[in-house]
Amino acid sequence: MIVENGPGAGRPERYGWGPSGRRLAEQGRWDELLERFRLARALGDPLSGPLGHLLAYGAPAALAARLFDPDGGPGAPATAADHDAGPLWEVLATRHPRTVLDALPLPPPIRRLAVHTRALLGEDPGADLDPAGVPYRLQPWEEGGWERDTRVREYLPGGGARRALHLAPPTREGLAVLELPNPGSRLTGLPATAALAALADWTTAVCVRGRAADAAAQLAGGPEVTGGRLPFAALYPALVHLASARPDRGTAQGRLAVWQLLTAMDGAATPSRPRTEALVARLHCLAWTEPADDLRHLHLALEDPATGLAWALSGTTPEPA
Repeated sequence: MIVENGPGAGRPERYGWGPSGRRLAEQGRWDELLERFRLARALGDPLSGPLGHLLAYGAPAALAARLFDPDGGPGAPATAADHDAGPLWEVLATRHPRTVLDALPLPPPIRRLAVHTRALLGEDPGADLDPAGVPYRLQPWEEGGWERDTRVREYLPGGGARRALHLAPPTREGLAVLELPNPGSRLTGLPATAALAALADWTTAVCVRGRAADAAAQLAGGPEVTGGRLPFAALYPALVHLASARPDRGTAQGRLAVWQLLTAMDGAATPSRPRTEALVARLHCLAWTEPADDLRHLHLALEDPATGLAWALSGTTPEPA
């Protein structure tokens, strides 16, 4: 696990953050804390994030939902991007079951993300699809590579969070020395490449016409790498983690980003569970390691034999997620 500290850490007392904000939370004076959050939020002060975290984590559900209430005045309601160590909507969703969340007057975008989060945490969401056509229920290929308690950040009462670190390749076991072909030419302008590149700002994405090894050769540090072939399900957690590593993004958004990527790789306009399942089943995947790999690294290639296209994604950074 790694620890993500919220932006309130070490900040001076302002709008109730610090000892007085925590005191209000400890005393259950949630209405006062909400007013302080709204003031900070309306003024554009980043300390609204820590105040919002206290409310989303500890306040009764009905009051915590008022973080997103437009009746708070111009600029006061939180959006999907408001965060401390993680999005305020995700903090709220980890604290209450769906039966409670469904009764709250949450804006539709927040409600959608909350339902996805409860599914990631193991609640049965039923067979419904979200407005974009993504099933709320995790598919079998989404579930096998990680435990439920490692999927979503574990939020702390006073701010901050703990999160498991998912890497690609997920382990060095079973890897061997692979000889890569000479790098050929890259294809440009494909929506799937843009979707892959959008997962994070510290990785590089490319596309080639060829096999997974041809794509890996574009980004690997040399003609020989230590790597191995893996099912997509083994790499899926790392892609979701990559797409949700920033504190303003939750795991549900990471999952939706990977579904968007797979939809683009399939050449479709909207998600389709059967088509996505078929794509996942036929993908040939390759993952490798680099000598410079540090705390966060990801090196993988995805080949679709049906189209003859392959993509690679690679990056490493010593910064914590």
